[in-house]
Amino acid sequence: MSLRSLHLPGVLALAGASILAAYAFAPPRPTPAASDAAPAYAQNGDMLPPANYREWIYLSSGIDMSYLPRPADMTMFDNVFVNPPAYRSFLSTGTWPDKTILVLEAREARDKGSINQAGHYQGTEIMGLEVHVKDTARFPGGWAFFDFDSPAANGTLIPSRAPCYSCHLQHGAVDTTFVQFYPTLLPVAQQKGTLSADFLKESAAPAK
Repeated sequence: MSLRSLHLPGVLALAGASILAAYAFAPPRPTPAASDAAPAYAQNGDMLPPANYREWIYLSSGIDMSYLPRPADMTMFDNVFVNPPAYRSFLSTGTWPDKTILVLEAREARDKGSINQAGHYQGTEIMGLEVHVKDTARFPGGWAFFDFDSPAANGTLIPSRAPCYSCHLQHGAVDTTFVQFYPTLLPVAQQKGTLSADFLKESAAPAK
């Protein structure tokens, strides 16, 4: 989402070199989970895993996206989902409300299987999971990234000095998020006039 790149195009590019390099997760274990309405946290500050995030609003998929000159060794898909209340608010306002949760899920890209003869499809194993969350009362700057060892485990806060924060701040189209990679939301932001000045300047620059 970064959130893409997990760092969440979208993200979430909810920047995402760490996801692309991750290994397949072990089978999930039942744990408490955050709802689709608001993020929730453990006493130690970890984020509770988003419950049933694949039933949330799907925003986009990318394959082998990288914000670095050198791509990762593994061919991957990333899929971005957002909690429904945040999505509905974005459609009305062109920006993200407090308590937005963007989930970036990475899956291995496969090319051999069943009747497939060309192109890629997504494998069943989740290779990485990150969340880009907006919680203005909790995080300086409003947004934070969390890395999850499995879809059922609590997420660990990624330190604010990590490059994903500055990358999203400099290049995010809307409110430090990579809306430029979400095809159904970019036109909304254009219509509402909520695209960041930095993104507009970057978009207008000649291609190198």
